[in-house]
Order: sequence, then structure tokens, then C-alpha cells
Amino acid sequence: MSAHCQLTGTKPVFGNNISHSHRRTRRRWNPNIQPRRYWLPSEGRFVRLTLSARAVKTVDKIGVEQAVARIRARGERI
Repeated sequence: MSAHCQLTGTKPVFGNNISHSHRRTRRRWNPNIQPRRYWLPSEGRFVRLTLSARAVKTVDKIGVEQAVARIRARGERI
């Protein structure tokens, strides 16, 4: 599973670890991705979404119908 959010599109960010001696090695920061299952009343089925913690709060605020509409507008299949 790739570390990206279906709703917000958040992806890993890359940078450097810097040691005490100031040597740099590459690292990545992954978003806090959580699998969630929501009931979609319009289609009469459950949908599985991989969302960041922030996107879970967004779904709680705007509702699953509008969230799925935004995901589909981005061109993702559900």
C-alpha cells in the first residue's frame, strides 16, 4: 500500500537526517495513513478508504458522500 491519502493527496516528504557530526543521509516522513471503512448510503455499500488522520476529521465534518465526491473528482476509483 502506498503511503498517500485518497482525500487530501498527502504523500511522503523527503529530506535528510543530520547526525551530530553533521553527516547527511536521506530519509522520508510518511503521512499518518489509516484505513477506514465507511457506509455509503447512496450506493448501499461500504467503501474502504486510506485516509490521513487529518482527512478522517474532514470526513467527519463534511460527510462521507461529499468526501467520496471529492475523491472521484480527483480521478481516483473507489
